[in-house]
Amino acid sequence: QLQASGGGSVQAGGSLRLSCAVSGITSDDYAIGWFRQVPGKEREGVLIMSTEDGSTWYGDGVRGRFTISRDNDRGTVYLQMNSLTTEDTAVYYCAASSRSWYRIRSWMVDEYEYWGRGTQVTVSS
Repeated sequence: QLQASGGGSVQAGGSLRLSCAVSGITSDDYAIGWFRQVPGKEREGVLIMSTEDGSTWYGDGVRGRFTISRDNDRGTVYLQMNSLTTEDTAVYYCAASSRSWYRIRSWMVDEYEYWGRGTQVTVSS
């Protein structure tokens, strides 16, 4: 259902773009976005977007650096990450809920029933 790609290694201050190919979700109004996780810590929300109107929930520390966008023709959601810091190093997961963004708590892992495989992002100093 969700296939994430685009991770890699970059120096601090650099940029990366992650992609998430979406298939099998029939609703036109659902929530989709990205979580990340580092070893020993809970998975945390990064950016979650409403497919209805593009409303976006931002996790801590990413506003102004990360953006989420969607290409409907390609069925793909992107996470553009700029001004990366070592604190952004994590495994990033694409996630989607079949419910409307307005009906879920975006930051809660349990709200999402679709998950892509993680992709590693490593930022070096």
